[in-house]
Parts: sequence; structure tokens; C-alpha cells
Amino acid sequence: MSRRARTGARRRLPFRRLVLDVDSTVSAIEGIDELARKRGPRVAAAVAALTTRAMAGAVRLEAVYRRRLEQVRPGRRELAWLARRYVARLVPGMRRLVRDAQRAGIEVRLVSGGIRQALLPLARKLGLAEDAVAAVAVRLDARGRYAGFDARSPLVRADGKRTLLERLAAGRRQRTLLVGDGATDLAARPAVAAFCAFTAVVSRPAVVAGADHVARRVADLITLLRLPGGATRRAAVKAGGGGRTARRSGRRR
Repeated sequence: MSRRARTGARRRLPFRRLVLDVDSTVSAIEGIDELARKRGPRVAAAVAALTTRAMAGAVRLEAVYRRRLEQVRPGRRELAWLARRYVARLVPGMRRLVRDAQRAGIEVRLVSGGIRQALLPLARKLGLAEDAVAAVAVRLDARGRYAGFDARSPLVRADGKRTLLERLAAGRRQRTLLVGDGATDLAARPAVAAFCAFTAVVSRPAVVAGADHVARRVADLITLLRLPGGATRRAAVKAGGGGRTARRSGRRR
């Protein structure tokens, strides 16, 4: 394909930046819940309940973030184990999605309230650089034991993804598609051109109801982004629209 043809193809793309949530989106796990299960059934149940309430929007993320980590207290060994779990449970088709999006000239980023050290190997698996990953770093002591987390990160707050994406847009305006499954993703909707609820792993009714698009599988995202190999019709539809294709795209960013 000539340079002129590639330039024309990029101009026809509906989005120039793709921002992906990680837990229950890129990978089919909730990282904090995986760590909690290693601490036994009582901790696992308590942390899972907090995660479910936070992702459904029933309680604000900042009210539970510290509580969950203090119960789990992941050290270097646990973080390495979790990193392997993220890669092992990579949602089928995600590697192709990221690869094809990048080839089409779309900037791809991971934005997550998860633990940064555990997400970097997943990013490498997807072909993404470390600076394309925004997540929360935990601190370890000299012996590799848990010593706290970066409480200054906006991603420990319910509105953190919105804050981060607004900063990103201010530096380089792009038409951004945000893809995720949780309340913190939906809360970031004003900062992007469109939000797509990804329901292949878990479907949260409030998130689906507020989304511009719904993707039930990775193929729907490929179609929505108009990447090669996507379906000829739009597969991502507005929730509650009786099969009606979503047309609302919001502000340009």
C-alpha cells in the first residue's frame, strides 16, 4: 500500500486512540481478587465483595482501594505470579486487536486501577511499551515485601480514569475510544469520543446502559474500529436499543 493510500485509510478511521481497561477486559481476571484467593477463602470473599460493589458503582473506588490492598499485601513473589495469570488469561483475540490497531496507525494504551508491576509483562505480550501503561505502582521493601502503594495516583479514585484521559487529551487531541467493563470506565465517558462496554467477561447492567457501544466479543471491537477483517456491519450496538446501532459519538477528543 502506498503512503498516500495508508494516509487515506487512517483519515477514514473513526478513532485514532484506543484505550483499554485490563481487568475483565483485556484479561479475563480481576487481579486483586486473584491475589485475595491466595490468602484464603475468608479474605477472598471479603475482597471479591468489595470489588463487585466498586465496579458496579455501589461504592466509590477510593473507599475500598486501600482496604483491599491491606488485606492482600502482595509482595514481589505474588506480583510475579499475578503477572503470569494476566498473560495466561488474556482474552482471545486481544493480541490481534492491538496488533491490527497499531498497524492501522491507532495509538493503543492500557489504563487500569490494577497493579502496574503485574501489568507490564502483559503489555509486553501485547507489543506495548511501558509508557503506554497507566496503573498503580505498589511499593516493596528491601526483602520484596509489600510496603504500600502510590496513593497519589488518580487511578485509586473513582474519577481517576477521567482525570488521566483528560490530561492525555490536552497534550495530543485524538478521537479516543475507551473500552472497559466497570463503573470507573463509564465515569471517564466525558473525556473520550466514545465509550464501549465490553461484556465478554462480565456484563454490568449500569455500565452497559450508559455506554455508546457494547462489544460482546473482540470481533465487535475490530468492527467498531473499522480494522481489516472486521464485519461489514456494525456489531457493537447501544444497550437497550433493541438492536439499534449506536450513532452517538460525543465530543471530539
